[in-house]
Amino acid sequence: MSILDEVSKEKQRVSEALARVDAQREKLTSELSELEATERVLTRYSKGTQSRRTPSARTRRTPSARTPTMATKAADAARQRGRRRTTTAKPSGDKRSSPTLGDQVLALANGKTQKEIAAACRGARPNHVGVVIARHKRAGRIEERDGKLYATQSTGTMQLAEI
Repeated sequence: MSILDEVSKEKQRVSEALARVDAQREKLTSELSELEATERVLTRYSKGTQSRRTPSARTRRTPSARTPTMATKAADAARQRGRRRTTTAKPSGDKRSSPTLGDQVLALANGKTQKEIAAACRGARPNHVGVVIARHKRAGRIEERDGKLYATQSTGTMQLAEI
């Protein structure tokens, strides 16, 4: 075998190993984000229940339950190395500069039906759009006339027009 063949085989082997490592890293990252979301939910619900009752003999933690497991140690180590914990679980492609669903609905409420607005809000579920529309109706920002939705003029805009 020539040296070029050996180099190309080694290069192929290393690239396959890198692909495996990348796939495993993606899997572990998704598992870690799921665990963090679960941890947030558990802490949110466990805070309210502990203040109401005292722990009984069955609910008290044993010494083994207090010691961190390997998974917790790995998660803590990943956090300490610069990984910041997010407050809400968001998809990785989410941009902060994009308007919220409420802003999108208000912008689209110019004589369109609820179905048309739901179709125009890409990526949002129709029931979520319906909830946002109902919230805007209760707040008086949207009104319905003849089955069509219209954004009402806000008081801040009216005050600016008077001055």
